Amino acid sequence: MGEKLSDAALDTILRTARSYNGYLNQPISEDDCHAIWDLMKWGPTSANQMPARLIWCRSDDAKAKLAACASGTNGPKILAAPVTVIIGHDENFHEKLPELFPHTNAKAWFDNNLPLRQLSAMRNGTLQGAYFIIAARALGFDTGPMSGFNNAAVDEAFFADTPHIKSNFISTLGIGDPATIFDRLPRPNFGTFNSVA
Repeated sequence: MGEKLSDAALDTILRTARSYNGYLNQPISEDDCHAIWDLMKWGPTSANQMPARLIWCRSDDAKAKLAACASGTNGPKILAAPVTVIIGHDENFHEKLPELFPHTNAKAWFDNNLPLRQLSAMRNGTLQGAYFIIAARALGFDTGPMSGFNNAAVDEAFFADTPHIKSNFISTLGIGDPATIFDRLPRPNFGTFNSVA
């Protein structure tokens, strides 16, 4: 069993952490992106599938291409953020299983079964997206996850050469500007949404 985190650490990653709509004028380096990946990659996925495929949009051109696929106020958020990350998942993740899960022939579980791969890639890729948020917060960054965009347009713009990779959600990344957050929304107690069987 690991050591229990301090209250300050729990606040940083969950309790007082917020989703940001804007960021301070502080750049995010490529080394910062690597550091987030090098932490989030340790989060568990089924059979170590690791289907997430991330594109870190740092350049003005990449952000503009992504913003053109967004709806409502999300386009300006993408353009203004230091980085916006596309969290996608690879429906052909099973091709990497001989390397990632060498204990058994796990690739055979998914060969010729696209529906199973699609379900598993979405589930485990979404898990990795959550690990991205937690890892970014743990390293002192803030995020603004969002789903207000055209997935098909993002896939065409960023994954045209790899059509087996599909976008899931996107997230801005930076040092959050406290002026851009809303009042804290409700978080119900255990009994509202949980039961013990």
